[in-house]
Amino acid sequence: MSSVQRSPGAPEADPLEEAMALVERAKGEGVPLRLLGGLAVRLLCPDFPPRLRNRQDLDLASTSRARSRLTELLVRLGYQPDRRFNALYGHKQLYFASPSGRAVDVLVDTLQMCHVLEFRDRIERMPFTLDVTDLLLSKLQIVEINEKDVQDVLYLLAAYPVAEGDVPGTIGLDRIRAIVADDWGWWRTLTGTVDHAHELAGGEHPELVPAGARHDVLSGLRRIRGAADTVQKTLRWKVRARIGERKRWYQQPEEEGHD
Repeated sequence: MSSVQRSPGAPEADPLEEAMALVERAKGEGVPLRLLGGLAVRLLCPDFPPRLRNRQDLDLASTSRARSRLTELLVRLGYQPDRRFNALYGHKQLYFASPSGRAVDVLVDTLQMCHVLEFRDRIERMPFTLDVTDLLLSKLQIVEINEKDVQDVLYLLAAYPVAEGDVPGTIGLDRIRAIVADDWGWWRTLTGTVDHAHELAGGEHPELVPAGARHDVLSGLRRIRGAADTVQKTLRWKVRARIGERKRWYQQPEEEGHD
């Protein structure tokens, strides 16, 4: 994988600017491309201190329908594809090296980590990022969630209302109910992560809740937990619940190497 060398001490370009330029260029050519991860949270929560790190990757989302057009666009813009990786895993993930030297990961149709989150039919709900609820779910599906991901959860809950239904720009309880009602594993992880975030924000680390929050983070977490618990569960959910934690209920994310 090629990279661009910077002189020692040279300031690093803002990854959000590069990511936004890509999304805008793709939009101009009719290719659906949206931000994921920390950059998406940063864009959606501009009033809160950004979580920055050196050499930050660009995490993006697109669809299988647009995969070939997206690849052609990125190559034309000077992004170097990992041809072996993309040939093997391109049905779910594409990998490129940008001219700036950043790694560019593009998830296709679904996010597959501890659980599977499908976004193919929802990618155009927001103009630059995945839907707010889907971004939140991408964090709540992490079994061993770390503090930076909890911070992202709390930022989203501080900036966007938890609401009935599934309206873009809200944290939609109907979307959350639909995810957990048929999948005991999803329910187990989501409720455990919600409880952990509530414990941190409400006790051990209240500083994780950003100053100037527009919405009550702890109340939002309780509403999500309540929705997950009270939604009517399917027979499949109930059968799996009988096994409980005697069998692992989540996938262990695998990181594939890149050339």
